[in-house]
Amino acid sequence: MEIAYSPIAVFSSCVLLLILVLTWKAFDWVWLTPKKLEKRLKEQGLGGNPCKLLYEDFKETSTLFEEAHSKPVNLSEDFVPRVIPHFCKAVKKYGKNTCVWLGPHPMVVIMNPEHTREITTKLYIFQKPHANPLIKLLAQGLVSYDGDKWAKHRKLITPAFHVEKLKHMVPSFYASASEMLDKWEAIVSTNGSCELDVWPDIQTLTSDAISRTAFGSNYQEGKRIFELQREQAEHFLKAVESVYIPGWRFLPTKLNRRMKQIAKDVQESIREIINARLKAMKEGEACADDLLGILLESNSKEIDDHGNKDFGMTIGDVIEECKLFYFAGQETTSVMLVWTMVLLSRHPNWQARAREEVLQHFGNNKPDFKGLNHLKLVTMILHEVLRLYPPVPAIPRRTDEDIQLGNLTLPAQVQVSLPAILLHYDPEIWGDDVEEFKPERFADGVSNATKGQTAYFPFGWGPRICIGQNFAMLEAKLAVAMLLQRFSFELSPSYTHAPRAVITIQPQYGARLILHKLQYETMTA
Repeated sequence: MEIAYSPIAVFSSCVLLLILVLTWKAFDWVWLTPKKLEKRLKEQGLGGNPCKLLYEDFKETSTLFEEAHSKPVNLSEDFVPRVIPHFCKAVKKYGKNTCVWLGPHPMVVIMNPEHTREITTKLYIFQKPHANPLIKLLAQGLVSYDGDKWAKHRKLITPAFHVEKLKHMVPSFYASASEMLDKWEAIVSTNGSCELDVWPDIQTLTSDAISRTAFGSNYQEGKRIFELQREQAEHFLKAVESVYIPGWRFLPTKLNRRMKQIAKDVQESIREIINARLKAMKEGEACADDLLGILLESNSKEIDDHGNKDFGMTIGDVIEECKLFYFAGQETTSVMLVWTMVLLSRHPNWQARAREEVLQHFGNNKPDFKGLNHLKLVTMILHEVLRLYPPVPAIPRRTDEDIQLGNLTLPAQVQVSLPAILLHYDPEIWGDDVEEFKPERFADGVSNATKGQTAYFPFGWGPRICIGQNFAMLEAKLAVAMLLQRFSFELSPSYTHAPRAVITIQPQYGARLILHKLQYETMTA
């Protein structure tokens, strides 16, 4: 007797089976696996809120951020809970050995300097976490890669940041800073002082500097790229603070369409710059001595040496590195400079001491590379600014297999976070005056200030330390020196203190200061 199978019944059964399998996998992803990981972490003494369903966890985290950003803080008040409220709440409640939940993923907060050193040096074990897919629309490049691809890109990019190359970038930094300071002098010239929000102009300064040094173009030519990247960062922040649903980015929502359009426009603009440069190279022109020229030359040499394009970068790779140049090169220095101005406004004694050092070295003359490297007080001030306001508040890493870290066994699929800002404010490391602005901590260098511990890492640590840290420090020293030559400055009564993390720690309501033009006699005294 034959059994007849209805095609519709077979199809319906297959669909039902598929739905059941997907439902089970989803349930395992959002609940079963997280509960197993939670049990293993608690068995090792790690505290933290209990695992919750996906929506509940994101809702609680989102609420914490909304509340933190809803009101400013007093200048004397601890602002760190405003920047990383979920970490601060967990550490306050459970102590340093704690974890927080990012949806179904537990993230262990690491506040042990020895563990920090091990995590940042063993880069093939502790790798970059699987980022929100939307980060690809903002910037990838070196900072996003792991393993062999990271090693290849690091090797090819390193020549662009060699000290000998940085020397040639000083004129570009000087031209960019001069434009901003000339603008301020024109505003101040009427009565010798004025109040203004310095934050937008500082962003323009650092945007212009990276345009000149990376692409040999001025800010106006690269302005559209910077505006788009800044808008993209705001959209990305909104996206990561909401519930992440796999596949949601493919839906044609207004936000998704806008982010994809920005990514397309930025990519096309940078591709035009690269194509023009490659055409010039083919026609026999020498490579320009800017970051892009050095990168293309390094890439070409690597391919020629091995006779294989696989040893170099693709045009797509170069575009991503350029996007990263634009974003990271501007963001890091701009936040360093704005918080330097805010802190020197609050501490006029240090502002005066730094100005005296600058005038001793340069008078009213143009600062040079050699002299900038001898500005000890200015360097101490910048280190203390970076301690109090590290550009990126925390560094995430992931484990792909069970890892032993001290007395902890971190299961696979667990993330770890190195909260630089919490370690920078740890009184056990820095003393009871940890919240005070005291540049003298760094009088004998970073190692002595930290007692040899890995407790200060504004640019990261280990092999993955920010490749552009010397670039950022040089640009900041020059800008600060030129600023101190021309102006004194103080906080405006209308200044609102509201640091928040938009990838980097930025002033939510800008930075309103009062600038006073220094007289020539004062500058040359």
